[in-house]
Amino acid sequence: MTENPQHSRRCVALIPAAGVGARMAAASPKQYLAIAGKPMLRHTANAFLASPLISHTYIVVSEGDGYIDSVISPDEPGVTVLRCGGATRMDSILNGLRAVRAEVADGDLVLVHDAARPGLTPGLIRKLIDGAGDAPGGGLLALPVVDTVKSTRGEGLATVPRDGLWLAQTPQMFHYALLLRALSEAPDPHAITDDASAVEMLGLSPLLIEGHPRNLKVTLPSDIRIAEMYMAQPDQE
Repeated sequence: MTENPQHSRRCVALIPAAGVGARMAAASPKQYLAIAGKPMLRHTANAFLASPLISHTYIVVSEGDGYIDSVISPDEPGVTVLRCGGATRMDSILNGLRAVRAEVADGDLVLVHDAARPGLTPGLIRKLIDGAGDAPGGGLLALPVVDTVKSTRGEGLATVPRDGLWLAQTPQMFHYALLLRALSEAPDPHAITDDASAVEMLGLSPLLIEGHPRNLKVTLPSDIRIAEMYMAQPDQE
């Protein structure tokens, strides 16, 4: 691993990729589906490998993953595959953090990113690190809500003010020790919908750094075409 001279702390990426993507209804896990001619996970990994701010990239897959070796070569520089994926995304992240304990310092920054967000760019990575790299509570990419929001939680239909509402994206970036503690001590794992929510349970407030629509999460088959449209455009961040 190489030291990053532009920042006082080393930055590493952690990509949980042990999910099956049931809503995609595909023959293989969705992270291996082709987008613009390459497996989705390949695009995701390439964004980190192309960033001079990222010292190393770790990809967490399930122990029996039969696809990863055709996407990430075992001897590829700058990236390590960890076969310790868990039953849930949080389990995979925790297992990954524990697996790299000897290689990552407590103060290093860990950028956790969804494998199914192939539109990430080195520019967005830089924007997050520059904007929240020194924040004690970490930070994440997010988009402000621009549509009118309706709620059916009460009786009838209600309009919810959208001021101050954001849609969380990834990467979500925290000091290694903070993220490990937040996920390990979470009182209700089912209440954790992203890594930032676990950190919030410790009383900290991660910074929101405005992301980009191209960094969408591919969940349904129709999302593939949208992702390809964005990825056909150059990185403008």
